[in-house]
Amino acid sequence: MENVFLIVGLGNPGVEYAKTRHNAGFLLVEKLAVQWKADWVNEKKFTARMAKTERNGKRILLCEPQTFMNLSGETVGATADFYHLGLVQVLVVVDDADLPFGEIRLRPGGSSGGHHGLESIEQHLGSREFARLRIGIGRKDGVRQIAGYVLGKFEASENEMLEKILSRASGQIECWLNDGLPKAMSLFNGKIEEKI
Repeated sequence: MENVFLIVGLGNPGVEYAKTRHNAGFLLVEKLAVQWKADWVNEKKFTARMAKTERNGKRILLCEPQTFMNLSGETVGATADFYHLGLVQVLVVVDDADLPFGEIRLRPGGSSGGHHGLESIEQHLGSREFARLRIGIGRKDGVRQIAGYVLGKFEASENEMLEKILSRASGQIECWLNDGLPKAMSLFNGKIEEKI
């Protein structure tokens, strides 16, 4: 279906993972659902929470896989197959520890960068050529093993900046839908200034 667009936020289901750095993708699609007044429903056939809406003549599917991060591709693959979506109709929102906190980066494809959620989606879609919006969460200086950090909650001191990041990223997704990927990349990619 040419007019359907799938926006997938990656994260882990469950109260214990809510508002953790690894769930940045969930946080963004939840913000979009509020902005677009879209209600979440559980879609068992996709193992997902989905919120559907229409924007400027386009059907939008917001998706939160409920498979846990490392199996996200099962949900994305099943949803893309069901709606007959091409790769250009899919955008995945993901946390990125290699990007500094406060930076966002939209790309038309590329490597998973070791992110298991992206690896799973690449495997199920059979391609790396789908848009991904990376939300920088940074990492602690000198620490290679970051599992505890990414599964930790954002600090209270980070909340104001987090809101700016999510606002900028939601604007970027609107731009992607309305004006295409190149414009969304050129206007929004980069570091968000601390003081606006």
